[in-house]
Formats: sequence, structure tokens, C-alpha cells
Amino acid sequence: MKICIHRGTQEIGGTCIELEAEGKRIVLDVGLPLDASEYSDEQSLLPKVSGFKEPDESLLAVVISHPHQDHYGLSKYLRDDLPIIIGEAAHNILKASLYFSPSGVSFENIIHLRDRELINIGPFEITPYLVDHSAYDAYAILVSAGGKKLFYSGDFRGHGRKSRLFDKLIANPPRDMDVLLMEGTNIGRSNSGNGFKSEEDLVQDFIDEFNTTNGLCIVWSSSQNIDRLVTIFKACRKTKRQFIIDLYTAEILRATGNDKLPQWDWEGVRVFLPKPQKYRIMKEGLFDLAKGYKKSRIYPENLAKEASKSVMLFRPSMIGDLENAKCLQDAKIVYSLWEGYLKMDQQRPFLNWIEKLNLPLVQIHTSGHAAIDDLKKFANSINPKKLVPIHSFNTDRYSEFFDRVENKKDGVWWDV
Repeated sequence: MKICIHRGTQEIGGTCIELEAEGKRIVLDVGLPLDASEYSDEQSLLPKVSGFKEPDESLLAVVISHPHQDHYGLSKYLRDDLPIIIGEAAHNILKASLYFSPSGVSFENIIHLRDRELINIGPFEITPYLVDHSAYDAYAILVSAGGKKLFYSGDFRGHGRKSRLFDKLIANPPRDMDVLLMEGTNIGRSNSGNGFKSEEDLVQDFIDEFNTTNGLCIVWSSSQNIDRLVTIFKACRKTKRQFIIDLYTAEILRATGNDKLPQWDWEGVRVFLPKPQKYRIMKEGLFDLAKGYKKSRIYPENLAKEASKSVMLFRPSMIGDLENAKCLQDAKIVYSLWEGYLKMDQQRPFLNWIEKLNLPLVQIHTSGHAAIDDLKKFANSINPKKLVPIHSFNTDRYSEFFDRVENKKDGVWWDV
């Protein structure tokens, strides 16, 4: 088995790994680089893999480990008939995004990943391992071919709501691994060595903020971070506040197919339709979609009167809706994303807005990626013959923490 990491040996995001055995190939992830906005032609970032755009029978499939753009974001440029191997809920989430976000995508030729269920395709045996990550339905991938074994960690952590999956994998790992491709997002980041707060820890942090907010508590978090939505909902229940989500978020939660997660028709959940989504519904003629949520809708004229008993999921595109609703008296904003985003130029209008209105900003967050201690546990458990760094801006530092490290370069083929 041969490997070419097209992108990922020197950066976080844009991951794309090509495997070859017996003249056949598969690809693990086809992600959008984090700096994609700097390029005028996003499609030009698609790695030059034979069969991505034109027919090539030697390319058997693309495996997508989880529904984060830095792992699937360039898949929209693949030819329609190319087989895509992805989790069922992950695909449903991406389809639900189609009408609300440019990141949405739907595939035609699908094979579903299911935890520890073997998939045979050509000379490759693929076994997915469900992992704890901030993306829902995320997998690590074991690939066997030609008498060799490779384990691709994908993205994972050990402190989320599915931390038992991390413990299960550590306790019973795949054996006799020739190569481990392991992410190291948090290597080189401050405060990443001794672990992070768990999602349950964050519940109390949110409770404290909700209890000390007299008006509307506005939470900026990702609609696709299902763990965080559960955390916020739990804090809402503890503080007797209703949780207001937008239509897009309601669709994402429904797409998981998991009725144990907060849903639009649960007591204490309301659905708001921001103007950008309303215009989208009118443009696409999706009136039945909006009508389906009628029982739980909250309208702009009710936001001000119900502000003191509400928590509202937010993104900057909703600023106009909140100003027009005049619901910002005594409001507070809780930022629940990676703090690095706030330092980017595109967030300057948001920061100017909260400064203009004198809105307090509090940060409550925990990483979607493993701390260094958990990375060590993971690597020691898998115990590969060689560990190849990937998905990190500090791959040159892996040898400080792990044994048998072999650094590779983007675009270079090598033997397992």
C-alpha cells in the first residue's frame, strides 16, 4: 500500500490523503483549506487526483471522515457518480445545510459508515471507528490492503459528550498497525497539555451567565456543534429559560435522526426565522418547510417581551433582526467558538457592533480536538510502527511527545 498526503502535513484543514494498492485507489477526505478565502477560485484548490473530475476506474471511492468543511469542503467539485463513503447522519446534516449555507452538499452514490462495520471495496478493507468530536457522526478510519494496516485518526477528542467512545477505543484499539496518521490540532497551542473543560463543565458556566443576565442571552455557536447545543439546552432548563434556535439549526437537529437530542417540538424550544432564511425560503419556494415549524415559531414582535426568559442561538447575519426587534436591552453575548476566529478581519464588523451597543461579551468554549495528554494515550494505545503527523501547524514538534515519528511532505508518495 502506498500513500500520498496531498494536503495536511504542514497545516490544519484541507486534509486529503490518497491510498493505492494493486493499481486501485481510495481517498480519505477532500477538505477545504482554512485559508481558502484568500483564493479567488476555490475549485482550483482541489488536489490533482485522477478520477476526481473525470472518469477513472482505478479510483474506487472517497471516504469523508466527518462533516466539517476542512474535511469535506471540496467534495462539491467531485464528479457526481464517484462513490462517497460517509456516515448516514453526517450526510443528512450536509443535505440539510443545502438551502441555508454555501457549505451544504448532497451526494448521489453513497456507502454509509457504521461503527466497526467492515466495508470491502476493491483490495481495501475499511473499518470505521465512531469517535468523540465536535462534529456529529465522526469517524477514525482503519484501512487494510496488501498485508498492511493504516489507521487515520480523523479529528477526535476525549472530553466531549461522547468521551466514552475515546475510552472504548483506547481500551480496545485496532492491533498491529503499520502507520498511524494522527491529527495534532492542539500541539503548539497554549493550555493544551493538561486537558480541557468537558461539555458538562460548560453547562455550569452557561448557567452562571444566564443567571446573571437580566435580558436576552445571545449565544454565538455553531449550529452543527451538536454537543454544544445540548450543553446550552441543559443550561436553559436549569435556569428556566427557553432556547430559541433558527430554522437552519432546527433542520440540522432533525437531520441527525436522533430523538434524544433537543428538537424543535420539545418543551422549552422555540424556532425563529431570521430574514436571510426567510428570503431563502421565498426564493426556493420552501413554504411547507417553514409551515412545518409553525407550532414552535417565535416572531420578531415577541422577542422583546420574552427576552428576559430566553437564550437565543446567534450568528452575525442576525444582527439586523435583533436590532429591528428591539430586544437588546440588558442583553449579553456569549461567544462559544474558537477564540481565534474573533481575531480575523471578517469579524471586525461584529466587534464594532457590540462596541457601539455596549453589549458585554463573554467567552465559553472548549476544544473540539484532543489535548496533548489524550493524543499521547491515543498514540500509545494504537502503538504503530510509525506515526505520521497530519492536521497540525506544528508537525515538526510531534517527536517531543510521541515515539517513532516520521514526518512526510505534501504531494510525495511513500510506502506503508
